[in-house]
Amino acid sequence: QVQLVESGGGLVQPGGSLRLSCAASGFFFSGNVMGWYRQAPGKQRELVARITIGGSTYYADSVKGRFTISRDNAKNTVYLQMNSLKPEDTAVYYCNSIPSRPWGKGTLVTVSS
Repeated sequence: QVQLVESGGGLVQPGGSLRLSCAASGFFFSGNVMGWYRQAPGKQRELVARITIGGSTYYADSVKGRFTISRDNAKNTVYLQMNSLKPEDTAVYYCNSIPSRPWGKGTLVTVSS
């Protein structure tokens, strides 16, 4: 059974940092491209970052230079380090493989003073 469990969200002031984690199980993690997505209120879910099997990364323009995606295949975990957070980064953040599997519950990130 596929499980994706995101954690690490919370309330942070503008300019602050958070590190999200996503523990995956039920599929061959190290053989899959992994991505972080977010969905802001009233908006569609969007891809924020992805990391390939070999460690190559892609970032949406809106987060480039501020967010860093990484993976630990030994722990079946993908991370998202988020720095210099802005109010427009407020969203529920999800991880998933690419192509996607059943979605987890996500973790809420709120950037506000």
